[in-house]
Amino acid sequence: MAIKKRAIVTVISVIIFSTLLLTFFSEKKNLAVSAEGDGVKLPIIMYHSLLNDSKLQNEYVISPEIFENDLKYLKNNGYSFLTVDDLIKYTSSDITLPEKCIMLTFDDGYYNNYYYAFPLLKKYNAKAVISPIGSMTKKFTETKSISVSYGNINEDNIKEMVNSGYVEIQNHSYDMHRLTPRKGIGQKAGESDSDYKSKITDDIQKEQDYIKSLCNYTPKCFVYPFGEMSDITEQVIKSMGFRCSMTCTEKTNIITKDPESLFELGRYRRDKDESTADFINRIT
Repeated sequence: MAIKKRAIVTVISVIIFSTLLLTFFSEKKNLAVSAEGDGVKLPIIMYHSLLNDSKLQNEYVISPEIFENDLKYLKNNGYSFLTVDDLIKYTSSDITLPEKCIMLTFDDGYYNNYYYAFPLLKKYNAKAVISPIGSMTKKFTETKSISVSYGNINEDNIKEMVNSGYVEIQNHSYDMHRLTPRKGIGQKAGESDSDYKSKITDDIQKEQDYIKSLCNYTPKCFVYPFGEMSDITEQVIKSMGFRCSMTCTEKTNIITKDPESLFELGRYRRDKDESTADFINRIT
């Protein structure tokens, strides 16, 4: 009987020791990752259009109320709002990033981003990255057409938002946010690498020059239309001087001091079907 008790005690002791040992090495590994990579977790939210009319809302169109609820929740829970410039400064200097940080992005540059989102950013002292389609900004500037439901931001809207300090503008192509003859800046079947590079370089550079003419600022991040790319696209993007790129892949990013950690950043698309708490908790 005594032998049996000793055996049980021995087994329990081994289990406890093994558990403590695993916990120790697990914590040590996590500390090592943090110390060596100095990594910071960064979820990025991808918004598109904000409209009040529920009939117009879908997986890419949400209400301004949902966006405001997101801002409230993030502010109340201690999140800091980052821009691309913040990330680049982090990788190229000794500065640190907040432990709880997030990035808000708007694709395509709809006029309702200016009409609804911009005042809310100022109200909650938050920052966002807007990536407009250059040809659409040019069109709505020249026609002087203003529409909350279908229009795009014009040149004056961009200048005002950038000068406010609440909005950063990045590159989403000048005129390649299309499904034909290619999807976004994806490579067409049978298209040579040299022709492909020439086509996308010309369009992307045109947007670079256009935004610089408006803001005296050259975008440092390329935001892929539809998330489309080929095997050589990132090589082209980097050769053009971009220091960051964003996709439509849903994943949380780990930002380190390595500048390469800023490429192919993932983003979570915000739709109307998830509550603010559920959505933020899921992505963070």
